[in-house]
Amino acid sequence: MDNEVADLSQDRPRLGRSSTAERVADILRDRISEGFFRPGQRLSEEAISEALGVSRNTLRESFRLLGHERLLDHKLNRGVFVRLPSVEDVADLYRVRRVLEGAAVRRGPSERTLAVIREAVRDAERAAGQDDWQGVGTANIRFHQALVSLNESPRIDEAMRQLLAELRLVFHVMENPRAFHEPFVDRNRTLLGLIESGSPDKAAAYLDDYLDHAERLLVDAYEPNR
Repeated sequence: MDNEVADLSQDRPRLGRSSTAERVADILRDRISEGFFRPGQRLSEEAISEALGVSRNTLRESFRLLGHERLLDHKLNRGVFVRLPSVEDVADLYRVRRVLEGAAVRRGPSERTLAVIREAVRDAERAAGQDDWQGVGTANIRFHQALVSLNESPRIDEAMRQLLAELRLVFHVMENPRAFHEPFVDRNRTLLGLIESGSPDKAAAYLDDYLDHAERLLVDAYEPNR
């Protein structure tokens, strides 16, 4: 059994007594967002259903849900695989991010949300100090999820969770994770400072440049001779 799948046994308490396909999908989506599953990796029904203690029918329904979210591919007679988004997907993901995150940084933050954003910044800095670039990527995902929660919309939060899981799959195209993630450790700190200072227009302008920078890096990784 793969280590990533074996670790899923730790998530069993999240299922509770009424195990559902949606809860299983939530667990697998979170694992994708944390970088545990890589694009092209085949997911074993037997191993995952055993690790989570759920039926194969429940797991298959979860796979279908995640397929609709463009996180998994079902290949006839071959099985279920983690999807690699295309360069066109990257462009569209960033279009959506500009809308959701741009609206968020223009709103006044609550102290509770600021605390979550600050924690994500500190976690990224700590992981960078330990040369743990997967950990930096995970903290960065949490940073942007918390950022979008400034919109105070459960529907937007859910949409962002799905988007960030897909984006995490894109991160795997970077051959040098440190070169990609390291600049954004400082950028997240700077963006946080602009939000804390009550400068929504400056924060929004900085975010636009931030997202342009990240998108260029990813597109160049897909098309190195572009």
